[in-house]
Amino acid sequence: MEQTTVLLADDEETLRKNLAQVLREEGFDVITCSDGAEALRALKNGAVDVLITDLRMPGVSGMELIDHAARLSPEAIILVITAFGEVETAVEAMKKGAKEYICKPLIFDEVIFKLKRLVAHDDLAKENKQLREHIRQTHQRVAFVGQSAASAAIRDTIERISHTMSNVLVCGESGTGKEVVSRVLHYSGVTKDRPFVPVNCGGLAESLVESELFGYRRGAFTGADTDRTGYFEAADGGTLFLDEIGNLPMSSQSVLLRAIEEKAIIRVGDNRSRPVNIRIAAATNRDLERAIEAGEFREDLYFRLNVIRITVPPLRERRDDIPLLIDHFLRKYNDELKCACPGFTPEAVETLSQQPWRGNVRELENVIERALIFSSGREIGPDDLAITLGSEANSSAYSVVLRAATHEFERQHITKVLASMGNNKLATAEALGIGLSSLYRKMEELGISKVPSGGSRS
Repeated sequence: MEQTTVLLADDEETLRKNLAQVLREEGFDVITCSDGAEALRALKNGAVDVLITDLRMPGVSGMELIDHAARLSPEAIILVITAFGEVETAVEAMKKGAKEYICKPLIFDEVIFKLKRLVAHDDLAKENKQLREHIRQTHQRVAFVGQSAASAAIRDTIERISHTMSNVLVCGESGTGKEVVSRVLHYSGVTKDRPFVPVNCGGLAESLVESELFGYRRGAFTGADTDRTGYFEAADGGTLFLDEIGNLPMSSQSVLLRAIEEKAIIRVGDNRSRPVNIRIAAATNRDLERAIEAGEFREDLYFRLNVIRITVPPLRERRDDIPLLIDHFLRKYNDELKCACPGFTPEAVETLSQQPWRGNVRELENVIERALIFSSGREIGPDDLAITLGSEANSSAYSVVLRAATHEFERQHITKVLASMGNNKLATAEALGIGLSSLYRKMEELGISKVPSGGSRS
């Protein structure tokens, strides 16, 4: 960790020297100045982390130095040293940006305590800022990828409603990207700086729905040892993403409806109503109209959720999106897996484009990830997809899959024999029962490079 640089400005020599020695013993890098003009020159020479300055100095005063520091080292922590009767002046200095004041005569332990506390707080604030920036940049990369007419229509709808807090019902088969659509909506408009809170309704126990959604007060039930904020409050000002809304029990649908209508919740065990301002993005792969007819979903809740409806088509109905999705996941997993895969051949892209994709985009993503794991940094061709597609390939790809599996076995087997023979090609060919020229042809065909070994070579 880098040392914290402290600029200490005080015209009292004894105080300055003693305080500087104590600071250095505590691990700080200290620059000392005997007056304000010297301190100003030091500020101009480079940014500092901390400025400790007396308010009364000849030439440039402590107050003036604070003004200069705000321009030259805007992130510096400023502490002022003042006489006991000049507290009002110290308060004025704090209005200018000083974080703390210390009265003379100085107690060095107090100075060190206050300084370390301020530095720790500043470090935490910087970490939080960096984290927020990382989250912001990550969310900016969230996108609904595709060039099909259906994908363009979805993006257009998102753009039209992103400035509102209207509820949205996102429909589509499992794996089509309903949560991605909801996140893109959230980070595209008025809710972008507020929380996005995902909830799997299918995973909520019926007896716990209210306490999970609305929270509870301490002592509300056995095990409620502290107050707990529910999902609604956690999402205040932002988006509550209710996944698998069609699986929410009927008894729980009524309490959800009440909260949506009243825009307020009551924690379990409490009697105080708490207002919430949220957008609900509910996702389902069920036909809710049929569920209503079957008495399995409340019609009034359906209308509250279905203010805006976005239907995400299955991947087999938007095959034009597949090449872009392949490129998107290629970049994602090259980064996450630290791969250097240059991409997929046109034939591989065509093979992937012809798959049935019963698992939709989620299945395609899994296939791309597995392909990169086994790629060894090479361009991925149709034969390489055998490991990833397996039984998922359609009948037109079975021959490709079988050939790829055979090639993969040959590649692994020849590589092992080469290593065991010290990379001696002649000995390897004899062990395999083939001619030397056949071995060279096989190695070129299978993309086998020289196997590291200390043995002889032919």
